Amino acid sequence: MTALSTNSERKAAAETVPATAEDDIPLYEARRQIYPQSVHGRYRTIKWVVLAVTLGIYYLLPFVRWDRGPDAPGQAVLIDFPNRRFYFFFLEIWPQEFYYVAGLLILAALILFLMNAVAGRVWCGYLCPQTVWTDLFMAVERLIEGDRRERMRADAAPWSLDKFAHKALTHSVWLLIAWWTGGAWVLYFADAPTLVVELATFQAPAVAYMSIAILTFTTYALAGHMREQVCTYMCPWPRIQAALTDEYALNVTYRYDRGEPRGSVKKAAALREKGQPAGDCIDCDQCVAVCPTGVDIRKGLQLPCIQCGLCIDACNNVMDKIDRPRNLIAYESEANLEARMAGKPFVQRIVRPRTILYAALIVFACGLMLTALIGRATEGVAAIHDRNPLFVKLSDGSIRNAYTVRLTNKLLESRTFALSVEGVPDASMEVVGDQADSLSIGPDQTREVRVLVTTRDKLPPSTSLPVTFRIRDTSSGLTATVQDHFIGP
Repeated sequence: MTALSTNSERKAAAETVPATAEDDIPLYEARRQIYPQSVHGRYRTIKWVVLAVTLGIYYLLPFVRWDRGPDAPGQAVLIDFPNRRFYFFFLEIWPQEFYYVAGLLILAALILFLMNAVAGRVWCGYLCPQTVWTDLFMAVERLIEGDRRERMRADAAPWSLDKFAHKALTHSVWLLIAWWTGGAWVLYFADAPTLVVELATFQAPAVAYMSIAILTFTTYALAGHMREQVCTYMCPWPRIQAALTDEYALNVTYRYDRGEPRGSVKKAAALREKGQPAGDCIDCDQCVAVCPTGVDIRKGLQLPCIQCGLCIDACNNVMDKIDRPRNLIAYESEANLEARMAGKPFVQRIVRPRTILYAALIVFACGLMLTALIGRATEGVAAIHDRNPLFVKLSDGSIRNAYTVRLTNKLLESRTFALSVEGVPDASMEVVGDQADSLSIGPDQTREVRVLVTTRDKLPPSTSLPVTFRIRDTSSGLTATVQDHFIGP
């Protein structure tokens, strides 16, 4: 038996086999329980490090403090819905600056596209929250109930006190993790230490308890029970990824040119002594046993495969034991695999038009956001013209327009502004109830004032003049402007 050279040839060979009843694939397939086996190796270590770092950030970040001065929130990352603010360390995002959040989402999408172009579903295998929490839940299950064989044996055995105790402990720890996951989430929306005390003394808002309950249920269900079903059936990214990838993207791949034909260690050694082809794969199924989604990578790239690399670790451990070269399963591109099987030179193109484009777009997006942040104004002004009436004609023939002007102070200190109007000939301005040259605004606040603009100049019929409102910080001299219209008869 010889290895097939290309995917198309393997497909053609499969099509020559007569179809049988066993070959029919049902439209809906009942779920089979997957018992992933523990494994040690480079990629498993990477996954442990990523798990520790990401969960550490998620659970501990709400408690990180950041000094913003008196009367300002001291939490480093805070989504303050009551005051309509988002605090991220030294940044303070106002509602009208939501474009920063939009920019971050666009940047995240571009980074995801670049990751896919370089190494396929590497996000799914290492960084996706579903993967991270599922890894944590499986580690707890393995610690309490044992490894693959112990869990399979226990599940096949009838219920006993010992089995019930192990299952109850596992699910209790799962629920505890899920509960703290929901609890950590709500801490991003209020001062964390204060909310923890309120939650413990049952004085927190009802919405906090509801949010924790919902996230506890979803985390427990998704990471503890649904697991690979989320990746296979619920998540849209595998379908999107298939449309974005190309033949040069690195994916976890079984190297057919080395692995086939399969056989035992003794059989392979005997064939090699006779000068006959023999593959390195000994059909031990360790790659399948460690896979969290139950994929047999030797059947090619499949939708459930999350590219986590655990099968690489398992196969490398076996190769070490039988004294064969490592990386029978490895991160490999389809183009390079076909080149190897055809006896052509090695092909590896990480830098190519697709990755250059994504990288350039990421740099461009970062540059735009950085420029916007550097030039971010700490003051602002907006004006709304009265709709009814649009203007008033006074007894002396003057024309008056009324406006509602909103002044914004984004600094964490009180400021005084002078308001002026430009663009209307022979115009006078009056701020109702205050002085136009000394409008005080508190720290991190806005203020609305009613402004009357009057002109004694005779305006042509159906006049609409552009009018500019300007505010100037009386201390720093910083200014901001907004335009509207002055309407005449």
